[in-house]
Amino acid sequence: MDSRIEIYESKMKKSLESLKEEYSTIRAGRANPHLLDKLRVDYYGTPSPIQSVANISVPEARIIQIQPWESKLIKDIEKAIIVSDLGLTPSNDGKVIRLVFPELTEERRKELVKDIKKRAENARVAVRNIRRDANDTIKKLNKNSEISEDEMKQLEEQVQKFTDKHIADIDKLTEDKSKEILTV
Repeated sequence: MDSRIEIYESKMKKSLESLKEEYSTIRAGRANPHLLDKLRVDYYGTPSPIQSVANISVPEARIIQIQPWESKLIKDIEKAIIVSDLGLTPSNDGKVIRLVFPELTEERRKELVKDIKKRAENARVAVRNIRRDANDTIKKLNKNSEISEDEMKQLEEQVQKFTDKHIADIDKLTEDKSKEILTV
């Protein structure tokens, strides 16, 4: 691949990775420890990820169990979960915090699928914008006589190929996540 357009392909990969991260935070009625990835707890004055101050496990399909290494962190972790947009109410027994995921209703599943598709469309738009930027750069190179017409066409074809590939990856990811959400 030409080094002049490599940066654009890496930007497209980053868009795909960002979408994967967003999808990992969408809950499908099953316990997924990655839902807690963005939550921070005040640990001796430093905002720290919950994973770095507690042991997180999934003892059952719809329960996440959080066992802080220091019992005084229980209140802080509960507060972080309540303040977050997870929509879950933590319960604790003094040593362990449990997050119980309610079964999703059909209506809620359909809402989540709509949200997934909206996020996918945003990712597609980002990839297309990156393609546009790449093509603009290629045209400037041609205009400044740094590359020939043939080279310009070849570079544009390469950009289109990896644009198509990333759009297809986004579609596949979206389809898989939608199936996961709609599976009861």
